[in-house]
Amino acid sequence: MPEQVASLTPVEARARFREGLRVPTSGWSAGWTQANLIAVPRELAYDVLLFAQRNPKSCPILDATEPGEVFCSIFDGDLRTDLPAYRVYEDGELTAEVDDVRELWREDLVAFLIGCSFTFEAALLEAGAPVRHIEVGSNVPMYRTTRECRSAGSISGPLVVSMRPMPADQVATAVRVTSRYPAVHGAPVHIGDPSALGITDLAAPDFGEAVPIADGEVPVFWACGVTPQAAIMRSRPPFAIGHAPGMMAITDARDSDYLVP
Repeated sequence: MPEQVASLTPVEARARFREGLRVPTSGWSAGWTQANLIAVPRELAYDVLLFAQRNPKSCPILDATEPGEVFCSIFDGDLRTDLPAYRVYEDGELTAEVDDVRELWREDLVAFLIGCSFTFEAALLEAGAPVRHIEVGSNVPMYRTTRECRSAGSISGPLVVSMRPMPADQVATAVRVTSRYPAVHGAPVHIGDPSALGITDLAAPDFGEAVPIADGEVPVFWACGVTPQAAIMRSRPPFAIGHAPGMMAITDARDSDYLVP
């Protein structure tokens, strides 16, 4: 199955999600960039844009829509139907997780597509570094940290990180490979002791699923594009829509578009 989904084009993958398939997208459409989604009413869009500008490691914006639009230059699909699942927030509370938000979409919504670390996973694998959640067929583990992002207007919140365990002798490779993708989180923000980030239990992620960590492996943490959703939960705006963590927008941009020498 991983080999089959890896060969799908973005158009083919989005068609499956539009038909109701609900799965994590790590490993899908190899070579095509994946993105996080956050959509907010127009009056909040500047605050979200400024929050992202002030926190580029966790919130690298790849594209944004005009109010009410459901597509953008790197996503020639429908942002309301073409992701596997969505989360709906009202006053900061998660009120629904659904696979179609057409009935909830508003004409004043501005959608942002934010870089995703899934984009560099193929490069990690090619370099011989493991990607455990792909190996075991699960969602990537994600954790709220005690590191605060820089606030912007009405928006504030904690840094969220994703974690991939690496053999000690592969940590330098993981840093080298991912640092070449700064627009999709880039190099890790922390290596080793999770308590330094305020994470008390790697077996209990806040989003996604826990993965096994073998003896001799080191937890490596990257900034995560779920950070804006954590900020929505903290800041409690009246309404917002995001992707279900790990279930991304598969775009029409190439991973190589975000690779720097």
